[in-house]
Amino acid sequence: MRFDYHTRYRQSFALLNSPASWVLYGLLLAALVIVPQFLSTYMVGELSYVLILCVAAMGLMVLTGFTGQISLGHAAFVAIGAYAHAWLMAQGLPMIVAMPLAALIAGFAGLVVGIPAIRVHGLYLAMVTLAFSVVVEQVIGLWRSVTGGFTGMLVARAELFGLSLTSPRAFYYFALAVVVLVLLGLLNLLRSGIGRSFTGVRDSEAAAYALGIDVARVKAGAFALSAAITGLAGAMMAHHIGYLTPDAFTLLLSLDLVLMVVIGGLGSLRGAILGAILISLLPNAISVLKGFLPAAMSRQFGLEIFVAGAVLAFFVLFEPRGLNGRWLKIRAFLESYPLYRRDMFRRQKTYMKSERNR
Repeated sequence: MRFDYHTRYRQSFALLNSPASWVLYGLLLAALVIVPQFLSTYMVGELSYVLILCVAAMGLMVLTGFTGQISLGHAAFVAIGAYAHAWLMAQGLPMIVAMPLAALIAGFAGLVVGIPAIRVHGLYLAMVTLAFSVVVEQVIGLWRSVTGGFTGMLVARAELFGLSLTSPRAFYYFALAVVVLVLLGLLNLLRSGIGRSFTGVRDSEAAAYALGIDVARVKAGAFALSAAITGLAGAMMAHHIGYLTPDAFTLLLSLDLVLMVVIGGLGSLRGAILGAILISLLPNAISVLKGFLPAAMSRQFGLEIFVAGAVLAFFVLFEPRGLNGRWLKIRAFLESYPLYRRDMFRRQKTYMKSERNR
């Protein structure tokens, strides 16, 4: 068993609380570095796409999981980041400069949307972001001089400091480095005063006002930060796809991102990564499953949507805290064994936001 006793103030701010955690995460990182050497080119490309979605899911998690704002239009920020990055590189800017600028452009777009959107909540906010996503998709299709319209736009070759990233393995390592940097940056930000303001606004806006938090500024800042991170994922996706068309950034991508943060576990960056892995690999798993089903069933249209809906319903009904919540329970069981008792993991009652404000 392992028990955490903090003897110094700074221990509660530690990134990892035990030497064993450092060892385990070090081994995980080493495995991620080594595994592409044993996989086919196709599988390495799929893993790169998973890493890109991990970045996008972490961006949405900042807004939905930590600030409590619902967005159904984050595919628009992915598209803005992708097209901005491709256009900047077409103007001759190197990748190392174009990618942060694309993220800033997406962040500015998020700020423009977030400032008026903070006046609404819940379903109305979701409708605003959904409408913004539809508008962006149409603008991309009609702005032919910049985006190429519905014909599409070719993305320049990925190069970093003179090194080509066109091979699947090279791009995989680049995507892995971006995921690690974004994860470390968000972990440190969310442990700071800004991150605590995010969670304070999420838990109770009335209490946040009483504590002197500028709720409107925090919401707008969360929108901008979330959009910037999602735009960075869009810039990476531009190189992964190679040729941009509006069809790649539809409502389905936004819904996939929402599924990732909900199934992964709201309020957890680990959950965002776990959800991205599950949702991105689900189509491949369904393709494998079709081989074991009767021919009449495997040919049915909409099987993927049915399975995705069933997975979401399962987590909402039986594990509301998502994959991260299940992992925490398993870890607590292993650490407390043999003192485990069933009541240790009994689900506590949760309250609606309207009830917390009473």
